[in-house]
Amino acid sequence: MDELAVVDVVPNPAEAEVLCGLLRTAGIQCTYRLTNQGAGAFEGVPGVGAQEVVVRADDLESARAVLAQSEDSP
Repeated sequence: MDELAVVDVVPNPAEAEVLCGLLRTAGIQCTYRLTNQGAGAFEGVPGVGAQEVVVRADDLESARAVLAQSEDSP
């Protein structure tokens, strides 16, 4: 199994999906998962709360570059 690395943490699943969309467009496999920050704060409410955007560790630098480039775009 490939080792995963967190490329960013965003406040909600919608923002995580946007970032994953950018990464997938660049050919980088991506997923997101609930962080353990504030564990239990939204207990029983699926998909709510901060999300870790994760990529394969080998793709981490490329993913950071893609996201940095998207931040620089108007």
